[in-house]
Amino acid sequence: MTVSNANPEWLLLLYFLPSGRGRARVQAWRRLQRVGAVSLKNSAYALPHSPEAREDFEWIRNELVEAGGQAIVLIARAPDQATLDDVTNAFRVARAADFTGIADEARALLKRSGVRRATPRRAFTQRIRRLRERYDDTVRLDFFHIEQRDEAAALLEQLDRRTRRPPVPTGTAATSLDRTRYEGRTWLTRPRPGVDRMSSAWLIRRFIDPKARFVFDEPKRAPEAIPFDTFEAEFGHHGTHCTFETLCDRFGIGDPAVQCLGRIVHDLDLKESTYGEPEGPTLGRLVEGLRQSHADDDGLLRAGIDLFEALYQSMTSENNRARGDARARRRKGARKTRERR
Repeated sequence: MTVSNANPEWLLLLYFLPSGRGRARVQAWRRLQRVGAVSLKNSAYALPHSPEAREDFEWIRNELVEAGGQAIVLIARAPDQATLDDVTNAFRVARAADFTGIADEARALLKRSGVRRATPRRAFTQRIRRLRERYDDTVRLDFFHIEQRDEAAALLEQLDRRTRRPPVPTGTAATSLDRTRYEGRTWLTRPRPGVDRMSSAWLIRRFIDPKARFVFDEPKRAPEAIPFDTFEAEFGHHGTHCTFETLCDRFGIGDPAVQCLGRIVHDLDLKESTYGEPEGPTLGRLVEGLRQSHADDDGLLRAGIDLFEALYQSMTSENNRARGDARARRRKGARKTRERR
């Protein structure tokens, strides 16, 4: 939301907490920072008036009351230009500090990117991803589109260009890998598998190597094993692809249900919302639940493989029903055409 009205309405949250409620005070402060509110006076916070801001303030107000405090949400306008300038400047200063911090970190990462292997590539790309998430979160709270925002965006774009790897060949080129060379092998990955490693192990066993065995170690300790989702592995993160997508490309796996799974894994693993498949949040919770309930990595991976097999079967059945319905509609249409003739 960008504020453009010459004399906009503001939401004000005023609250009081008794002494001894330090934890509730800190929690309220964190909540207010998260929604982009700025402090006007002690225990008085403001946001531009919108349905979303009203919901945020009401939520915080309820928490304050439950903690034993008092709180009220008001709608107000600035009585004069000087007061309006004071309020808007408070937002500009807060967001300027946020974007300046992002820009400073981006510059530091740009310097590191010029030093060969100063930081492991995976760790480096994760830092860039987290920095971009900070930027996106701050953009949502920038109600006046301040100039520091554009500077931070330009630096992040430089980082993206400098660290972008050439894309892995796709389409017909991806079928060049001979799957028979990868059968009956041991595949190596990192401990405590998450969504990308679980799904990749399932994909390997389902479409590439039905007798695959999986170990959790460092590549140098198992030189005969095939690494996946490890630092600089052939089957790992490349460009904008997670490991699951890389495996699909390299082995030419075009199954529609697998492609749908790939979109879900992409968003979960890279913490994006590029595809927004509806099953994503639920699958993410299930994977996290498996990680919490399995201390043994082998058991965790087996449970993850079973989970993705179940989801694949469900999607395959759904696709088959859709294709059957489409064929039935085509037959019905052809029959009507013949009858009209």
